[in-house]
Amino acid sequence: MKKTFQLQVEGKHPERLLEAIKHEIRKYIARERRRALPAGVDFWDFDCRFGASEEAAEVVHLEAITDSINAVVQAAGTQFYVEILAKHGIRKPRPAQGDQP
Repeated sequence: MKKTFQLQVEGKHPERLLEAIKHEIRKYIARERRRALPAGVDFWDFDCRFGASEEAAEVVHLEAITDSINAVVQAAGTQFYVEILAKHGIRKPRPAQGDQP
């Protein structure tokens, strides 16, 4: 998903528009996670970028997107850009713990 969302659309209530945008992002992530995993892959991971525009977008963690959206709304921004791309994730084994009961 690579998309620029407008926060001020004529004829739409800003709070409802914001919730619809967040819902669309969550729905996309859930849909990507439901896809079948290729052999040797443990989970779907995501590369995310967020910013006021595509050129100004910076890398963020997936879980920080909602907080970033809220920050733009608090700063009275008019739009923001979100890029969420699914990638293969492979779990790394935990390091062995020494003397743990």
